[in-house]
Amino acid sequence: MTTNLLDFDLEGMAAFCEQLGQKRFRATQLFRWIHQKGASNFEQMTDLAKALREKLAVSAHITSLKVVSRHESTDGTIKWLFDVGAGDVIETVFIPESDRGTLCISSQAGCAVGCRFCSTGHQGFSRNLTTGEIISQLWFAEHFLRKHLGKGERVISNVVMMGMGEPLQNYSQLLPALKVMLDDHGYGLSRRRVTVSTSGVVPMIDRLARDCPVALAVSLHAPHDALRSDLVPLNKKYPIAELLEACTRYQSAAPRDFITFEYCMLDGVNDQPEHARQLVELMKIHAVNGLSCKFNLIPFNPFPASGLVRSQMPHVLAFARTLLEAGIVTTVRKTRGDDIDAACGQLAGDVQDRTGVGQRMAAQRQGMLAGIKVVVLDKDAA
Repeated sequence: MTTNLLDFDLEGMAAFCEQLGQKRFRATQLFRWIHQKGASNFEQMTDLAKALREKLAVSAHITSLKVVSRHESTDGTIKWLFDVGAGDVIETVFIPESDRGTLCISSQAGCAVGCRFCSTGHQGFSRNLTTGEIISQLWFAEHFLRKHLGKGERVISNVVMMGMGEPLQNYSQLLPALKVMLDDHGYGLSRRRVTVSTSGVVPMIDRLARDCPVALAVSLHAPHDALRSDLVPLNKKYPIAELLEACTRYQSAAPRDFITFEYCMLDGVNDQPEHARQLVELMKIHAVNGLSCKFNLIPFNPFPASGLVRSQMPHVLAFARTLLEAGIVTTVRKTRGDDIDAACGQLAGDVQDRTGVGQRMAAQRQGMLAGIKVVVLDKDAA
């Protein structure tokens, strides 16, 4: 069985080359060919000796995930569905802006956290993705987009681990993938431009601070434990005080001088004036210990199984005003890609029905896709 080179960070690639009797600089050459140039065939690697190319051809391969379909939104957002086997499909979303191109990457097929407002969690958990499956999303998207948009330079400037799954519950596979993203011989992204989003796995926040401190986004969604435990079940294990203490510790290593807190705005649930005031008081308490924060208010993207409703925009703006007047940097996220179910909280991936609602949700999605450009790709499509 041959080895998929997308599974390796540079250290792993160097170890693999040593097994082939090659020196470390060969790993660097391979890394550049694969990640910077998008090579998938060893014959393309013209600065490698023919004997080495032949050896690689029988011992390794460069294989991306199979693309099931591509959906393009009216706002330019692109969503890919990738087949990861056993009936599971993951989703990856590219969000173009005038000054950046952001790729939202999945870390798991499904999710075990089960947040009430998240479509992925309602379908249950299937499995962790491998490092190769995580990095494959970036590898494919970057080199597809260069051709699709007719650009010779890098298209993806930012990566957010905000797709399907809880990244910190797949830490062993996440860490090498992050290193590939950051490596100058790989994608050369700065730590400020790679964000890991977590629902609050406290011990792994501390590990990430030691191993690979990138930008951190924390799904908070409530100002007190009773409400957050209802919305984010993981809060029962790692309550808000423990989570914010971990964020304070992380900040000393983080590439930004603040931690981003995500707050999904749910009508009548967590969007009332008293919730905003409670949030201000909570942040004041932890600011004394050195926590600096930014809040990103996210208009909820409805899906049939949630039973929840998006907050009315006047409520969102009033909530934001309360935070801003208290000196808390606050933004309201612009909804992107909701016409193709690519917006925050909507990624569900057509995983096998593990909770009894998956088939109904898939049918709903097909109905919502009416009129949207959908490209279904065969096995030979690039």
